[in-house]
Amino acid sequence: MQVKFSDFLNAKVPMLEEIVTALSKTYGYASILGSDTHGKRYLVTDVETNVSDSNWNERGFVLRVFNGLNYSEFSFNEIKNPSYVIDFVNDDLVKSFEEFKNHGKVLKCPCVIEEPVKSSFEGEVEILPEDVDPGTKIEKLLKMKAHAHQLSTKIVNFWSTYEEVQVNKVFVSSKKLLRQSYVWSQGYLQAIARAEKTKYSYEGFSGMKGVEILDEMIHGVDKVVAEAEMLLDSEKIPPGEYDVICAPDVAGVIAHEAFGHGVEMDMFVKNRAKAVSYLGKKVASDLVTMHDGAAAAKQVSSYLFDDEGTFGSDTVVIDHGILKTGISDLMSALRLGTKPTGNGKRESFERKAYSRMTNTFFARGNDKLEDMISSVKHGYFLEKVSSGMEDPKNWGIQCWILYGREIKDGKITNKIFSPILMTGYVPDLLNSISMISDDLELSGVGSCGKGYKEFVKVSSGGPYIKAKARLG
Repeated sequence: MQVKFSDFLNAKVPMLEEIVTALSKTYGYASILGSDTHGKRYLVTDVETNVSDSNWNERGFVLRVFNGLNYSEFSFNEIKNPSYVIDFVNDDLVKSFEEFKNHGKVLKCPCVIEEPVKSSFEGEVEILPEDVDPGTKIEKLLKMKAHAHQLSTKIVNFWSTYEEVQVNKVFVSSKKLLRQSYVWSQGYLQAIARAEKTKYSYEGFSGMKGVEILDEMIHGVDKVVAEAEMLLDSEKIPPGEYDVICAPDVAGVIAHEAFGHGVEMDMFVKNRAKAVSYLGKKVASDLVTMHDGAAAAKQVSSYLFDDEGTFGSDTVVIDHGILKTGISDLMSALRLGTKPTGNGKRESFERKAYSRMTNTFFARGNDKLEDMISSVKHGYFLEKVSSGMEDPKNWGIQCWILYGREIKDGKITNKIFSPILMTGYVPDLLNSISMISDDLELSGVGSCGKGYKEFVKVSSGGPYIKAKARLG
């Protein structure tokens, strides 16, 4: 079923064009991004059933003009009179910049030069969110919880969460008219088990999908319950450096933290990224190729254009071990003299655009998973990422992983260790990658924070990878 573009935004396009046309006569560049994003979140646990608005909901506009030195922005949530917006920019916005300029250092930035283009995108899903009533969605989540308790008496709480979001955006400048409308959804299962201690496991589901994702979630209940029970017998891992096989979600957080944040090019402008001095140099094993981009994969962070009107792309960040380029928003690209990659993203129309990751992942290799496991004398098979952190200035990385299975003499044993902290120096970790599987998985259940904790949707993943890492 095709996703229908926002009636609200469609009705506003003539006014947006009127504003941009008027301001373009005075300023070298003017553009407006309009957003109308809406969705619902459904939660079922042992203690509550709840339906709420999605945290991603927003409706409003952000205007950007070239003020002669760099750019001024103004956000607003309604347009009743285009003249009010035009007068505000002329009388207040740019004048306030002139006052600011006299009291502080301002970075110069070239004016945007655009090519004429009109384009639109309307996504498709199997089942549109509006075609299924909320009661039916809750009923399916309740059945997941009931099934979990039937499987095990050790389950003391079970969470089933489903979220559906429709994104509508329009971008208008003197030379561009872009529209996009698509739906993404995500689901989350969590089983909490208790015996002498308490442990949990989880499973995430996401994609450019609609209500059909609920049927995928139903098939994940057995696995989550079994893992939660299994972790009741887990041990603490002996600290040390080991050969590890990383599942796709663990490989994804390595890609995200190691050379995701590290190559966001607004950090290049601020001289806060070590990666800038390694462009064109070897930073990883020859086996490693890493992508980022809205057009690089189909997941929750896929789109036609970013929040600055730049088309999404597929950026090869690392090519067979060589750091090739970073990912950039429009403003960073203008200051650095590079081509923007379509990675300018805002948490909402009220917030600043940053260079942000989209779909970040290692490319698939040629190895079979069973061969990778059999090659390990003693190490661990790592699964389920809990969180990750990276220092783009010094290239340190740490990832919390829910559990690891021991590998001994090429076979997975019955010993389970949880939780596990993986740490290391990014080039050491990436150069240690010696095998990469021939399959590929991405997940977009989480989000990514930056700056003053602006959050955006991202996805990450990859194949299974074999590497050396410090565990504790």
